[in-house]
Amino acid sequence: MKSMLSAKKTADMYYLLKKEVVPALGCTEPIAVALAVAKAAEVLRKITSDKNLMPEKIRVSTSLNIYKNGMGVGIPGTDMTGLYIASALGAVAGDSAKELEVLSGVKPVHVARAKAFVEEGRVSVETKDKVNKVYAEACLEAQGHSACAVIEELHQNIVLVEADGKVVYKKKKASSDAKSEEDAYGITMDEIYEFATRQPLSEIAFIIDAARYNKKLSDYGLKHRSGMGIGAALLEWMKTNNALNEITDYAMALTAAASDARMSGALLPAMSNSGSGNQGITAMMPVLAVAEKTKASREKLARALILSNLTAIHIKHGFGRLSAACGCVVASTGASCGVCYLLGGDAEKVKYAIKNMIGNLTGMVCDGAKLGCALKVASGTSAAMQAAILALKGIYVPGTNGIIEDDVERTIRNIGYIASNAMNEADNVILDIMVNKEAGKKSQTPAEAVKRRLKTKK
Repeated sequence: MKSMLSAKKTADMYYLLKKEVVPALGCTEPIAVALAVAKAAEVLRKITSDKNLMPEKIRVSTSLNIYKNGMGVGIPGTDMTGLYIASALGAVAGDSAKELEVLSGVKPVHVARAKAFVEEGRVSVETKDKVNKVYAEACLEAQGHSACAVIEELHQNIVLVEADGKVVYKKKKASSDAKSEEDAYGITMDEIYEFATRQPLSEIAFIIDAARYNKKLSDYGLKHRSGMGIGAALLEWMKTNNALNEITDYAMALTAAASDARMSGALLPAMSNSGSGNQGITAMMPVLAVAEKTKASREKLARALILSNLTAIHIKHGFGRLSAACGCVVASTGASCGVCYLLGGDAEKVKYAIKNMIGNLTGMVCDGAKLGCALKVASGTSAAMQAAILALKGIYVPGTNGIIEDDVERTIRNIGYIASNAMNEADNVILDIMVNKEAGKKSQTPAEAVKRRLKTKK
């Protein structure tokens, strides 16, 4: 059946998929830092005419959110975590042309050199106030020269490059272009469902290849018991207890395993969604797992994956690129829609699944990228399966409950408003706790952290 969407709406959907569903090697926050450093290092080598030049100093400034999400996550190709090693690797082995796969060329020799940079105290990292939530600034020095690069708004979006204090590149964006881009996000669940279920298979089948990136991560995580080994442990338990045919448990294991691998620094890219590899994993792996268990057709799988990814993009846009709200809520809501469709759900049932997810998981906080994210990914997957099954039975959280409204678009708006406004102070409190812990101090209680933050603001 032919789609009834306008040509513009159809083009908008493809634009969003192309922009928001892209490969990313490693957690996107430290990768954004590595990308900024890599770009600055390339400029430094150009102005000194020394292609092998290594910086003497690396100074990195980031937003609160980038700092929080980069503190405890594994860096690809290393057994280390955090922004210091990510920064050093960006200088030693980064290739800015590869954007979110900037560290894909990392080898053991690079890791050893980067580790020495950090141990010699040549890397400094600090936070910067009153900047975009996605913000990374890298300034490098060598032989009396300096080079700086700034990333803002999007993890791969280099907006400023300077050489010896002079601007060599500054990204300009016409207001008309900004409006046109924002308009592309003005889609509805009815339009998403129409697009996912009516577009010719030949024009959406690319999403299956995209999802295979995350399946490779899952396979790696299971084989190597990456990170905390959550996915591998769940799968082993199911085999021991003859529960392998439990679709929910299987989906949880495969999805968690992909997160295990990614958060521990596996040198394999994830197919991200809305700037996050874990969100891409959570939006796709449950759908792949259910499709496998139900022996869904290639066409059914492609449509379910498109539905899941576009739903995640639609909801996440209201959150902002980074938030104190866990992105698992968004991505697993998309997965729930995809699973609901795979199991026979129509547009109405898909909306029910969204209401069930938002009524259930709203409020889950992001306390930085780390190995334990695989647990949240598993919880989101479990909730997604539950929400889809209940939706298929006609059960959903009614509009009289909390932030749920009868109109699903207003419900989506409500969770976005909470994430982008009500949870701002949560970022400050969480970072205070994390920094105190990192410094070897006794962690403050949330109340103590808030009091200290308020005193600092005064």
